[in-house]
Amino acid sequence: MNTSNTSILLVDDEIDSCLNLADIFNDLGYQVDIASSGETALELVRKRRYDIALLDLMMPGMDGATLASEMKKERSGTVTVIITAHPGSPRAVVALAGGAQQLLSKPVDIRKVIGLIEDVADQPLLLVVDDDLDLCTNLWDLLREQGYRVCIANDVATAVGRIKDDDYKVVLLDMKLPDGNGTQVLQQMRHTGHQPQVIVITGGLNETAQRTQQVLDASENAVMYKPINVPLLLKTLLRLTSGTIDEHP
Repeated sequence: MNTSNTSILLVDDEIDSCLNLADIFNDLGYQVDIASSGETALELVRKRRYDIALLDLMMPGMDGATLASEMKKERSGTVTVIITAHPGSPRAVVALAGGAQQLLSKPVDIRKVIGLIEDVADQPLLLVVDDDLDLCTNLWDLLREQGYRVCIANDVATAVGRIKDDDYKVVLLDMKLPDGNGTQVLQQMRHTGHQPQVIVITGGLNETAQRTQQVLDASENAVMYKPINVPLLLKTLLRLTSGTIDEHP
């Protein structure tokens, strides 16, 4: 694991807490930013991506639960962790329902936090490109439970921006998008120099058949037809993220 590539956002209105944790994480080689409010944190998130964000639950203005929900919209690939002295509070439950992955109790067990960061850094990063919002939400929940970090894009423009931001292990790519098609995303991907594995998603055997065949001819790795066969998807992702490439499923 290369810690210098792992970025952390610390958010707490008690700025001394942020500074103390930042010193520890900087000494370990992590890239760290801090924010003393949810509003400031959201501004940072809109400018750059983070692998993990540690959010204090109870803050003036935007609390940690609301921030976790907003971060899921802006940067769905960032793992958000709530830190609170009241893990059983209603707001903590709201935070978990809104997208936070885990709750940590105050005072923070630094060894546990470091272990969590290491786990997050090792999780394969996936990009799901599809304009079906319900499908994206379901895949985000499903794949997060399977130990993947999942970023979402609903159109070509957003997908291209996401690809410039990060080096994804696998891209799940719908061939029909509201502002273009999956082929455009693939072209932009190749211009960045990133070479993720690609699972093409298409609505049926006859839908966009020519584009799908072009993708296959370009040696992409798998094709999935809607409705998605979940066991097959998980098996394919395991194959692609483990680096074992064989025939199309």
